Amino acid sequence: MASADSRRVGDGSGAGGTFQPYLDSLRQELQQTDPTLLSVVVAVFAVLLTLVFWKFIRSRRSSQRAVLLVGLCDSGKTLLFVRLLTGLYRDTQTSITDSSAIYRVNNNRGNSLTLIDLPGHESLRLQFLERFKASARAVVFVVDSAAFQREVKDVAEFLYQVLIDSMGLKNTPSFLIACNKQDIAMAKSAKLIQQQLEKELNTLRVTRSAAPSTLDSSSTVPVQLGKKGKEFEFSQLPLKVEFLECSAKGGRGDAGSADIQDLEKWLAKIA
Repeated sequence: MASADSRRVGDGSGAGGTFQPYLDSLRQELQQTDPTLLSVVVAVFAVLLTLVFWKFIRSRRSSQRAVLLVGLCDSGKTLLFVRLLTGLYRDTQTSITDSSAIYRVNNNRGNSLTLIDLPGHESLRLQFLERFKASARAVVFVVDSAAFQREVKDVAEFLYQVLIDSMGLKNTPSFLIACNKQDIAMAKSAKLIQQQLEKELNTLRVTRSAAPSTLDSSSTVPVQLGKKGKEFEFSQLPLKVEFLECSAKGGRGDAGSADIQDLEKWLAKIA
């Protein structure tokens, strides 16, 4: 006499047998469905899937609201930070921590960004850059145009690392090099600064023996700065690097207005 278990397997009353009638019924209904109706259903499903994906990307992008102000010590980052937020001049000093505040963008959409002023000290700047990189929508690299000639190598060293780190991120931020202190007579132009930085960065990438590490720990492929075998130019990078001239102090002394209109327009564009 057959056991209860063998009868259960034979008559299809197990777990597979329990759902088999429903699966057969569903298969028959799909086979009998009007092909036109089925196409409509598939199209609607594709549209819904696209909308969900678009909303996910948009929400992820909107969560990146930070604009990181980076650069060497005394490049004028903090005064730019204060001018953008208040329009006023204020004496500043070298900081050892970050400062952040909400910046209301001057555009029709009424958007806002979070400005974050990062320390420029050599022992701190990369540490703070890594801390805030995930939320960065943009990076503003501030250069002291008046001291650029004697600081060019240090500027290029830091810029090299910031560019490598920015390209290593999943969401590449917008990138601006703000040539500050244009109110000083000896200030170099943005065009000259760009040309000299391209030369210095070209030398750096040739002389560095070890592959640079990125801030994105999930990346396993070293990031290449520029095109191999060609003289480095910013136009070779996968992110757009823009240059502009500005002056946080202004041309009429401490009480004068800052010349930061182009910077404000750039921030409105990327918001």
